[in-house]
Amino acid sequence: MTALAFVVPLLPGKAEAARTALRSFSTGERATDHSSSRERLGITREAVWIQETPGGDVSVVFIEATDLQAALTGMATSEESFDRWFREHVRHVHGVALEDGFPPPEQVLDFHSKSSTDTL
Repeated sequence: MTALAFVVPLLPGKAEAARTALRSFSTGERATDHSSSRERLGITREAVWIQETPGGDVSVVFIEATDLQAALTGMATSEESFDRWFREHVRHVHGVALEDGFPPPEQVLDFHSKSSTDTL
């Protein structure tokens, strides 16, 4: 399992649109389509937080997948209806075109407590 965490700015005034869409993924009208998409893409966990900052709101995103690169490529290229809608939503609230790709963040620390690995 591989994971990726990153921050992406929200366009001014788009935080509520992002919240509404994310709620629809977990308990609303898009929940089934979202779950099907993520399972098809091999995503085993996806979590998003919206953080207010002095420079504007950002989404903090965490994705875990069996094959992270394949999952990200699938999100950017899938022709499934939900995936096309998702790309348009990301463009609308973040101004980012997933199909253009993005450089991954540089991981500079990965601390694991010895006690947390002892219990595995």
